[in-house]
Amino acid sequence: MMIHRLSATSEALKVIEMLKNEYGELVFNQSGGCCDGTAPMCYEKKDFHVPSRNVKLGTVGGCDFFIDPDQFEYFRYSQIILDAKEEKSAFGNSFSLEIDEGYQFITRSRIFSDEENRLLKEQEGN
Repeated sequence: MMIHRLSATSEALKVIEMLKNEYGELVFNQSGGCCDGTAPMCYEKKDFHVPSRNVKLGTVGGCDFFIDPDQFEYFRYSQIILDAKEEKSAFGNSFSLEIDEGYQFITRSRIFSDEENRLLKEQEGN
């Protein structure tokens, strides 16, 4: 059984595909900063330099997803679930690509079971 630190809802995958069709390759970054409220931000891959200290959490919809190392430590024992919701009121209020399309990416988390943590530890060679 393969344990994934990152997953996505069907709604998030739908929005990712829509954005990929419009913009090409994408990348996600969830920073720990105050300005973006720790929301997942979606950028054109060619236009975004991932901070070297950030941790690659996984790939979702064919896009790399990075997270601030402090957040990674906080969520080390959790699965991050990328979701998307319709959000017309945020239009133009973010640098994340989905906002201008009337959506907003959000993350939820689920704590791994003891068994999942054991398997994840084996999987990652720790």
